[in-house]
Amino acid sequence: MEEVPESFGPCVVTLGNFDGLHLGHQEVLGQVRDEAAKRGARSVALTFDPHPAKVHRPESAPEQIMGLADKLNAMAELGLDAVLVLPYTLDFAAQTAEEFVRNVFVDGLSACAVVIGRDTRFGKGNSGDFSTMVSLGADLGFDVVVVDDEGHDRRWSSTWVREALRQGDVDTAAQVLGRPHTMSGEVVHGAARGRELGFPTANLSPDACGIIPEDGVYAGWLTDESGHRWPSAISVGSNPTFVGVSRQVEAYVINRPEESVEDFNLYGQHIVVEFVRRLRGMVAYTGPEALIEQMHQDVIDTRAILG
Repeated sequence: MEEVPESFGPCVVTLGNFDGLHLGHQEVLGQVRDEAAKRGARSVALTFDPHPAKVHRPESAPEQIMGLADKLNAMAELGLDAVLVLPYTLDFAAQTAEEFVRNVFVDGLSACAVVIGRDTRFGKGNSGDFSTMVSLGADLGFDVVVVDDEGHDRRWSSTWVREALRQGDVDTAAQVLGRPHTMSGEVVHGAARGRELGFPTANLSPDACGIIPEDGVYAGWLTDESGHRWPSAISVGSNPTFVGVSRQVEAYVINRPEESVEDFNLYGQHIVVEFVRRLRGMVAYTGPEALIEQMHQDVIDTRAILG
């Protein structure tokens, strides 16, 4: 809060975890942006780090669809003026609904309007709801703009995205997200087994950000630090053909430049891996020869899907 300039307001504000930044989130943030433009105000989203569930029930907190840095980059692309990331702690969660709104929205951001859905909850024990916000707005001097979910067969949600990714259904995940699901992280050294088979891969670090989809082979893209986007066949899993391999995400870049096929090196780079279509599940082959034959077919299928 102390990093918010004193003269930053007035603001149109919304709040949420925005995990995955799916189409529902984008609709809300679009309304914030449009409402701010009408009022000559700043458009601001308030989010939390870590996810509140990790503080209140760490043993059952949902896996995060994307990391904080990726989320902030995606929110910036939507044209917001600012995102306020508040550290979420038990002390912070102990604020009453009125204390939270007064401290953050009014004193901190000089909110002239708050954009929320009818199911929004806030304050200690989630005691504040939509009607609470309307009442506080009347008392503290800001308007409340409601975002309705009507008109959709199923409500856009982070839960829906997680369900799809757990099934390897990256097509449905992309429909809910409004873009393909991605993971990001550093390229690390693996067992070099792909290189031995003629398919050298970029292995994502185990602490990479983003949900790992269901095991299988996917057509997708790899974006390197220079911003170049390479078509790739992506393997997710433990590779059952070989014993003792831990679960990993690795991408084989196709269409490498001819002059640098041998020295094409992504080690240490922070990359983004984008999942477009699941080609197949993981299969234990009788030996390397059958696996190599299948990998050649995977590359052919990836080329066809990516065009």
